Amino acid sequence: MIAYIEGRLQDITGKGCVVVTPGGVGYELALPSTALVALPQKGGEVQLFTHMIVREDALDLYGFIARDDRDVFRLLIGIDKLGPKKALSILSHFKPEHLREIVLREDADMLATVPGIGPKSAREIMWKLKDKVAGIKTGPTLAGTPQETPQGEYFDALSGMKALGYTEDEARPMVREIFEAEPDIDASAAIRLALKKIAQARS
Repeated sequence: MIAYIEGRLQDITGKGCVVVTPGGVGYELALPSTALVALPQKGGEVQLFTHMIVREDALDLYGFIARDDRDVFRLLIGIDKLGPKKALSILSHFKPEHLREIVLREDADMLATVPGIGPKSAREIMWKLKDKVAGIKTGPTLAGTPQETPQGEYFDALSGMKALGYTEDEARPMVREIFEAEPDIDASAAIRLALKKIAQARS
């Protein structure tokens, strides 16, 4: 099993890259778009966590900038009928902590925004991920460990901002920042503070 690769970036392909190790061996890897945009220029040094899938007619290697991304990829491909292509697509749209939030609040509609995943598939994936969500690491999200943060209030605040017309990408960083600064704040107060910050930024 190849779990990690370090070397020189030789080429960037449409869906991945080729990395040449110091020993002179070149590996072609498929990457989520979040990893593709983080690659250096050709010739630069690259470090990637990897997952290898062996099939009868091929040996496929997948690369990730962070260990958490690879761990989530492994969780996703462990779901029936969810292959590596769709798993990469999900990771191209959501970071591990974002995916965890989506699963916790059972937001199948958000998951269905991933190309190739319809509403029915999104609900099935959501249901199957619920018992695996504890394995999705959150990093620094929500100011510390999940037990220290009122996740229900956070999700309610996020939903409230979306109901006011803000997109997920607009609302998430702002709401997260507020809860990181004030972990015990309730949803309504967080929404008021977010709107105040928006007004101040526009003035």
